Amino acid sequence: MSRHNLIKAEIHCIKAFVRFFMLRTKTYHKKKIVVIFLGCAVILISLMVRLGYLMIFQSEYYSEKAQQLHERERDIKAARGRILDANGVVLADNETVCTISVIHNQIEEPEKVIEMLVKELGLSEETVRKRVEKYSSIERIKTNVEKEVGDRIREYNYAGVKVDEDFKRYYPFGSLASKVLGFTGSDNQGIIGLETVYDEVLQGQNGKILTVTDARGVELEEEGETRLEAVAGKDLYLSIDVNIQKYAEQAAYQVLEQKQADSVEIILMNPQNGEILAMVNAPEFDLNDPFTVENSENMTEEELQDARNQMWRNKCINDTYEPGSTFKIITAAAGLEAGVVTPTDSFYCPGYKIVDDRRIRCSKTVGHGAQSFVEATRNSCNPVFIEVGLRLGVDRFYDYFEQFGLLKKTGIDLPGEAGTIMHNKENMGNVELATCAFGQSFQITPLQLITTVSSLINGGTRVTPHFGVKIQSEDQTYTKILEYQEENNIVSEDTSQILREILEQVVDGGSGKNAYIEGYHIGGKTATSETLPRSANQYISSFLGFAPADDPQIIGICVIHNPQGTYYGGTIAAPVIKDIFSNIFPYLGIERDEIAQETENE
Repeated sequence: MSRHNLIKAEIHCIKAFVRFFMLRTKTYHKKKIVVIFLGCAVILISLMVRLGYLMIFQSEYYSEKAQQLHERERDIKAARGRILDANGVVLADNETVCTISVIHNQIEEPEKVIEMLVKELGLSEETVRKRVEKYSSIERIKTNVEKEVGDRIREYNYAGVKVDEDFKRYYPFGSLASKVLGFTGSDNQGIIGLETVYDEVLQGQNGKILTVTDARGVELEEEGETRLEAVAGKDLYLSIDVNIQKYAEQAAYQVLEQKQADSVEIILMNPQNGEILAMVNAPEFDLNDPFTVENSENMTEEELQDARNQMWRNKCINDTYEPGSTFKIITAAAGLEAGVVTPTDSFYCPGYKIVDDRRIRCSKTVGHGAQSFVEATRNSCNPVFIEVGLRLGVDRFYDYFEQFGLLKKTGIDLPGEAGTIMHNKENMGNVELATCAFGQSFQITPLQLITTVSSLINGGTRVTPHFGVKIQSEDQTYTKILEYQEENNIVSEDTSQILREILEQVVDGGSGKNAYIEGYHIGGKTATSETLPRSANQYISSFLGFAPADDPQIIGICVIHNPQGTYYGGTIAAPVIKDIFSNIFPYLGIERDEIAQETENE
């Protein structure tokens, strides 16, 4: 073959190979293009479906979002519901204050605004400048500003400065019942006391101010503003009576000062329904200035907060103590109910009683000698009540302890109630039983003691102590009467009547004679207990009394912690309740028994 033909053959082969390769590549690209097209089609259809879903089903949501980009929202604080006493006297109210804010984008004369706010609000220039120059939708400068100051700032009429009215809690009586009422924080939420328990009722519902802005955040004046008005909280009516609370606090502060005691607690309650007429924790604190602690200059922040917590503490319900001889009321009720003792039973007190290997002395070391159970109660004789406890035995004593409600909390409408600290049943021997019988080696709260005794003298109904009586809107279109649980047949009516008669004898010439008021039938019991450790020689003096003895309408307890000098409950605590009762009997309509008075005068 010639060279020419050879070259032609080679060229022909090359052309054939190229045509084959191009055909194969074209087929490959066609497949690839089809795959890519199908993928794009799926994506496009998905986007169209998603767009359709958003336009049809989510249109309202995104319209609202778009609207929000052009709206600025400011809260209108709701007025907190008032707290009122049993007579409608306001104990917690609201004071109109102002919140001062700035909107950076609207400020036209920043230096003048800064100068004005420094002058009117008493803040440092550095603080004000930092907030005025901060680029944000709205920046709060200061809250709880007095209304007069807010009105002056409003009169400057500076662009970008907002003055919104707000409310601050105000307590007209200052420190009255401070640890019961509690107070609110800067956000107007309850922190302690009734303000916390009834927070949802008192809070109300905030309103809003809506203004329209342009893309730069500048309000459009021609659009005006939309207001969603706030709904005020509901009022809370209490069983507390301001007049009775004042009497009780006056008496507490008097003994606090005279005896240089650490603290004094007083509770006055209606034993028939559990309504608390007064609760005192002296010293109280100023509700309008609740964070200030005396002599706190050198305290660390942690020490300062601990001091505040102690200052706010309601010892009537938060702290337990050994009740001492006032608990003998409960031991007597259990003994009478179980039939292991009667008022006429005879006992002999040599000044002590030996239980197992322990010699437990009486308060009268030489002994009371022969006496009936009534006389032993008048004398507050430890050996006799030890004997009653031993007659009951551990099982029955513990069962009555539980039956009377002492192993559960009272359910009062205040936060932080402490429970009873009691021996476990399996750990109680005769010695523990003996000491419990006259009120030692276990601890309860003053509230628990007065509540339990109420159930024993009112015929056997365990009441729930409480402050809240009703909830009502200020316009009185809504009213809710609050109800509380009761338990019946704690003891029999016969036992209750015998107990009342015995306790009247305690005041009528017995250890509680310093609570006696001529012409009135008063029952009660004194107590003097030693705190732990015993070596500290610190005492708690107390007295629990009620009247009229035949149909109790008022019951009161006074507990004095670490009094100096004379510390016997009958000497210093009984006169406190006598003083209070003398003042409030006429006020409560408890009348003097003229027949009894004439008999006494004869």
